Amino acid sequence: MSFPKGFYWGGATAANQCEGAWNVDGRGPALTDVTTGGSVKEPRYITYIDKDGKPGKMRSMGAVLPEGAKYAVLDDYYYPNHDGVDFYHRYKEDIALFAEMGFKMFRMSISWSRLYPNGDEEEPNQKGIDFYRSVFEECRKYNIEPLVTIHHFDTPLYLEEHYGGWTNRKLIEFYDRFAETCFREYKGLVKYWLTFNEINNTVMFLEMFGNTATDEMYQKAYQQLHYQFVASAHAVKKAHEIDPNYVVGCMICGITFYPGTCDPEDILLNRHTWEKGIFYCGDVQCKGKYPTYAKRLWDEHNVHLDITEQDLIDLKEGKVDMYTFSYYMSTVVTTHEVEEKVSGNFSAGAKNPYLNYSDWGWAFDPKGLRYYLEMIYDRYELPLMVVENGLGAFDKVEEDGSIHDPYRIDYLREHILDMEKAIENGVDLIGYTTWGCIDLVSAGTGEMRKRYGFIYVDKDDEGKGTFDRSRKDSFYWYKKVIASNGTDLD
Repeated sequence: MSFPKGFYWGGATAANQCEGAWNVDGRGPALTDVTTGGSVKEPRYITYIDKDGKPGKMRSMGAVLPEGAKYAVLDDYYYPNHDGVDFYHRYKEDIALFAEMGFKMFRMSISWSRLYPNGDEEEPNQKGIDFYRSVFEECRKYNIEPLVTIHHFDTPLYLEEHYGGWTNRKLIEFYDRFAETCFREYKGLVKYWLTFNEINNTVMFLEMFGNTATDEMYQKAYQQLHYQFVASAHAVKKAHEIDPNYVVGCMICGITFYPGTCDPEDILLNRHTWEKGIFYCGDVQCKGKYPTYAKRLWDEHNVHLDITEQDLIDLKEGKVDMYTFSYYMSTVVTTHEVEEKVSGNFSAGAKNPYLNYSDWGWAFDPKGLRYYLEMIYDRYELPLMVVENGLGAFDKVEEDGSIHDPYRIDYLREHILDMEKAIENGVDLIGYTTWGCIDLVSAGTGEMRKRYGFIYVDKDDEGKGTFDRSRKDSFYWYKKVIASNGTDLD
């Protein structure tokens, strides 16, 4: 068998997309709680009240809060993350379903503002501590290993408003306290940790703006990243102090980039795209230092970072133990004009004529996953996990309640086959957690109809429904895959 004994099969979620209970038991708000629903055609908005008391909204991507304005939940808008899929109250039911599938691992995140409502408190919220302990104990009951993301796009809103978010070095101190609380409180219940979800998106998002992203925006993005790199390094060091058995990883938004032509300009652009979008974050977190090409990236946008000598020491001493990443699609980069363009997972590029695309413009490219695995393992020689992979699609509930999703099974099967080939080629792949193992709120569009799960949740794009759970055909298929350790994919 190509998949090693003890391989971690499972699924992945994020607190802000599935928990709900956004203002329950002392939890404070996060930016996602003032983010409206959207769609493929209509963006998500962040809502606020300006200095004159008037309501306003701005695009959630790259927006800057007007001077004097305050984030606010407004009556005229729908905020899908407020309820998520109510995992907060249904976690026992959900984990039992994961266990029925045979999960070996469940990836989830801890909501920072559930533990520290404002983010800068000295002591945590006990009800938040107790909730996650109960979740982890429930996982352990079924011998499911939790894989816990410490920060998954949910900085407490108070830190955004009063400190400027991750542009402020003070956030390292607040994150240090949050991470240490997690490591101490859940020692013996959690072994595997991830410091920041898709950390490279900070810069990758700017590429979506094309030539409209200013040097000031890049200065801010690279500075935020530096402070997060330092915070991540601190977390690795602290985790190993508290429990030498802890395994701490980075988490990268993995996209395979291809040159559009064999024009040397395209080949060079492709290399530089990998460096900027993928390698920059991986190199700092896995090698413990900035790569040689970092100066070129900074110079391109006149970036001058606040970096101390102690920061550089911390980066070197806080290298991660494993490399984890999401993978949904590949994309094409070119210096030439193209007729057809596509976008998906917050990335855009030329359409690849050799690939098929989903309803949301995402390329179906399992070989791109194998390419990524082999390239990354060769670069870092660290254990790898694919911690997000899946197909967002429309699911139809039949009259008898069944849900037939052969398209999802086909997508996952092909990616598993190419993971198997990567393992045969020497890659140390130790886990695979599919994204949205239970339907949840889409991060990009805020929709529910863009479904990923093996488990259907009865909730629509307006928040209506019973929230009842039901099994899709893919539920039974994945159960068979896990039971056979990846050998039975029919």
